[in-house]
Amino acid sequence: MKVVPLRLEPGDDLRRALEVWMGEQQEQAACVISAVGSLSVARVRFAGAAEATVIRGDLEILSLSGTLSPDGAHLHIAVADSSGAVIGGHLGTGSLVRTTVELVIGLLPQWRFCRELDPATGYAELRISPWAPG
Repeated sequence: MKVVPLRLEPGDDLRRALEVWMGEQQEQAACVISAVGSLSVARVRFAGAAEATVIRGDLEILSLSGTLSPDGAHLHIAVADSSGAVIGGHLGTGSLVRTTVELVIGLLPQWRFCRELDPATGYAELRISPWAPG
């Protein structure tokens, strides 16, 4: 595994920044190892929901986990608001950095992740295969 630290700045779209960054890498698979920081807007899709819910305010990232591939990401987030209430689900685009987000990403050079429609779930699900850069 190759470990890469990243820092996002105020106004960056957390999900979009990770997807763009992954598209610039030679490696074809990655995972989020660590993430701390804050958001001013979180777009979170709850389990079973068709659409994301928009949460606004001073939000602290408690957890961010998931996989990254050149053709997409699957990320789950938990955030706490200014009263300490915690909410979480699928991270959507439009989740904006408030002060900073500090990330540690693991690149997996021996693997290839891609997303393919799974008829059983109706979603583009992770497909994992060995990969050797050419």
